[in-house]
Amino acid sequence: MTIKLAPSMMCADFLRLGEQTQELEAAGADLLHFDIMDGHFVPNLTFGAFVLEQLRPLVKIPFDAHLMVEEPDWMIPEMIEAGADMISVHVEACRHLQRTLALIRSSGAKAGVALNPATPLDSLRYVLDDLDYILIMSVNPGFAAQAFVPAAKRKAQDLKELLCQAGKEIEIQMDGSIRPYNLAELAAAGAGNFVLGSGLFGAYPTIKEGIAAFRAAVK
Repeated sequence: MTIKLAPSMMCADFLRLGEQTQELEAAGADLLHFDIMDGHFVPNLTFGAFVLEQLRPLVKIPFDAHLMVEEPDWMIPEMIEAGADMISVHVEACRHLQRTLALIRSSGAKAGVALNPATPLDSLRYVLDDLDYILIMSVNPGFAAQAFVPAAKRKAQDLKELLCQAGKEIEIQMDGSIRPYNLAELAAAGAGNFVLGSGLFGAYPTIKEGIAAFRAAVK
């Protein structure tokens, strides 16, 4: 079973962010996940395009920008110019979702939609042609180290079934309290791309050992 691991830079060591970015690539991370929060859509603030711009020359792996912001359209060109290869927006924050996804793709990045735990899958049914990946939140967004929402596993299963029925091969990403002990069952449920936060950073003696533990969980 092949999976992708996407460490969340929100949980990285901000005193040595550049160095840790390089450590993550060397340890085998597949992409780097940037949680962009505006203090309105979620009750927290993180960082903006400037951080991506400064880190982009240091590594070659893709940058994944998760926009937890209200009215994200104005931010999309900035993120792509800063080096984002993938951008996901929340269905709950987009007034014209199809237009926003088309904007992402027309700007040269992969387009994704994120769903909060209580948001139904039906909101995606008519934008599947505009999607490259779908992000299922397995915690309520805004803060790291929250408890896993059990219904997220069933949601991944239901999404996989919906995609099969529609004849679509769209990557399923999952974000929130991902650990080696639940990784295999979530992968079996249909997820293939996992955002790693507090389950990786500070949980192992080294980043390399942490990445290896997650890889071993699905072997």
